[in-house]
Amino acid sequence: MDPAANLPELPSRYVDRAPFDPTDAEALTPEQERYFQASQWRIIWWRFRRHRIAVWSLVILGLFYLCVPFAEPIAPYDPNMRNAQFLYAPPQPPRIVHDGALHLPFVYPMRAELDLDTLRWNYIEDRENPQNIRLFCMAGEYTMWGFIEGRFHVICPPKGGTMFFAGTDRLGRDVFSGLVHGARISLTVGLVGITISILLGMFFGGIAGYFGGIIDSVIMRLIEILRSLPELPLWMALSAALPVTWPPLWIYFGITIILGLLDWPGLARAVRSKLLSLREEDYAKAAVLMGAKPRRIITRHLLPGFSSHLIASATLSVPTMILGETALSFLNLGLQRPAISWGVLLNEAQNITVVTIYPWLMAPVVPIIIVVLAFNFLGDGLRDAADPYKH
Repeated sequence: MDPAANLPELPSRYVDRAPFDPTDAEALTPEQERYFQASQWRIIWWRFRRHRIAVWSLVILGLFYLCVPFAEPIAPYDPNMRNAQFLYAPPQPPRIVHDGALHLPFVYPMRAELDLDTLRWNYIEDRENPQNIRLFCMAGEYTMWGFIEGRFHVICPPKGGTMFFAGTDRLGRDVFSGLVHGARISLTVGLVGITISILLGMFFGGIAGYFGGIIDSVIMRLIEILRSLPELPLWMALSAALPVTWPPLWIYFGITIILGLLDWPGLARAVRSKLLSLREEDYAKAAVLMGAKPRRIITRHLLPGFSSHLIASATLSVPTMILGETALSFLNLGLQRPAISWGVLLNEAQNITVVTIYPWLMAPVVPIIIVVLAFNFLGDGLRDAADPYKH
């Protein structure tokens, strides 16, 4: 029997150009030895780094998730603060060029004039007097996470001026600050919901795949019933059942639990199908003969064997939950002010007339698209990296 027949195929980046005899230890280069001695997770990381789009998606998501713990210092304004003098004010984009010369980051101040014919405020930029944007400064007070008081901001409006990067809404609230604070809820809904989904999927899928028989049949029939129901109407029905007297925090957890409870069937089916094949492996049978309990066999021997695939599948499920929360809040069935999410902000853009006149109210669509695409690309990269048959 040829001993080289059982050796794994090496990726092209680790194979030396010159042919080598696998039985000869001297033929292995340092990179080849490093590959053979590496753990499963290290090999997955090496493969993942080669997926450039997935790596950049991970970086982008990391920047977005900075808004979760540090929304207050990043946002220049309180997202619920009203500016009566700047209702539906257009965006003030940051600039670095003034009169053809480089300049410190600045915005042009605006003044409002009432159009008596249309009864609308028209905003005119003063391009003669740029106002410098302040960085790492002290401004409005805030309470971070309900108990940390502070005044430090990464970016502050000019002294005596305004800085509305994404404009304002009908009450003069800064849309950009709302986007920063809205990321806290919209992004964590997916993480909390997928945690619930993974726990339920691993539990039901694990016992169905390991025990089989009537337990498998009952769980599979339950999964088929849940998957046969249309998702969005079911989300709407369960969200509408939440008491309107609940505080925003309870509504938040109610929405995440609803999303998690309805997403686990797909993951459970993947876990079940994998365990049906893995439970017949020699190491699983050896654990049974040694007297290991089913819980230990499932959690310590079977599930870790495809945990990387679970992570990739979970990553692809997060965008669905983000879109679910956005859709419910947009339809007024989820969170509402003073709680802020991207769906709550989009609720202001339900009227097509308002969207036509004030298009900046559609700004939450941009981060939603970026985050959903980034999660999809990241999931694709993780899935390819976790595939042991793909190099």
